[in-house]
Amino acid sequence: MSRNFRRAGAAVLAALTATALVACSSEQAPQGEGGEGESAGSSTDTITLGFSQVGAESGWRAANTKSIQDTLTAENGFDLKFSDAQQKQENQIQAIRSYIQQQVDVIAFSPVVETGWDAVLEEAKAAGIPVILTDRAVDSEDDTLYESFIGSDFVLEGQTAGEWAVEQYDGEGYKAVELQGTTGAAPMIDRQQGFADAIAGSDIEIIDSQTGNFTRTEGKQVMEGFLQKYDDIDLVFAHNDDMGLGAIEAIEAAGKVPGEDIKIITVDAVKDGMQALADGKINFIVECNPLLGPDLAEIAKKVIAGEEVQKRIVVEDQAFDQEAAKEALPDRQY
Repeated sequence: MSRNFRRAGAAVLAALTATALVACSSEQAPQGEGGEGESAGSSTDTITLGFSQVGAESGWRAANTKSIQDTLTAENGFDLKFSDAQQKQENQIQAIRSYIQQQVDVIAFSPVVETGWDAVLEEAKAAGIPVILTDRAVDSEDDTLYESFIGSDFVLEGQTAGEWAVEQYDGEGYKAVELQGTTGAAPMIDRQQGFADAIAGSDIEIIDSQTGNFTRTEGKQVMEGFLQKYDDIDLVFAHNDDMGLGAIEAIEAAGKVPGEDIKIITVDAVKDGMQALADGKINFIVECNPLLGPDLAEIAKKVIAGEEVQKRIVVEDQAFDQEAAKEALPDRQY
């Protein structure tokens, strides 16, 4: 059965329910610039929110985008202006500055990387526009530059993955490779740290690490390189499902059996990953819940109403082995 890992200090908004998702594959251009709909301040009932998304690099990100778009609707009191940064920090900074010029009521974004945000966030603060971080944090000494950060505990995700690996494989001298997320991104930094801390003192050894940028294509390419370089890989730790699924393709092409010849642990728990886990091609998945739209809507409404909000809201996640994945798949929303 699945094990529920409740986060210390987690703030779960009990009144919220997740919106059912459908697949989202196309990237979206900025909406609302010069378009129809309420402008900021034109209606006390409508909150104009500018959101800058990282990109569309994975199934997780598609689910995250859909949750935001399905929740921040006119029916729910929002005029959503959405932009896709296509994995580039400069695009996000440009989008945020555009939202400031448009005088939106709230700005929200999921940062591509942790650093380099102070200048544009100070511009938003000077304009009196509150900022909410979703999914990923920023590395800034001034936490007054944003109202709240909603997202999972990435260190704990890596730790959970590492602890399971130690429980299962310590004492067998496993050689592991790591498929890392985007260099400089909070989930990459934190998942690496959590996993490394968890396996410290065991005989599991990470023999190589390389970024696959959270994509299936690059995960496959990196794994192909690992397989050419090493003939003794026992375990793969992938920072997300998509890179793990790419690794499966590379392992199978090399004539090996994923989940048996080479064990695989991933993070996210999107449907494709969960199916691979149920099929035995992945061995363990730590969830990272992408359904942040309801939380974002609730916090934005509170901020606009002048209510106090928690600085850090930690999303509740689970972890799955094969049997738990089989049980969860029929009702999986993402």
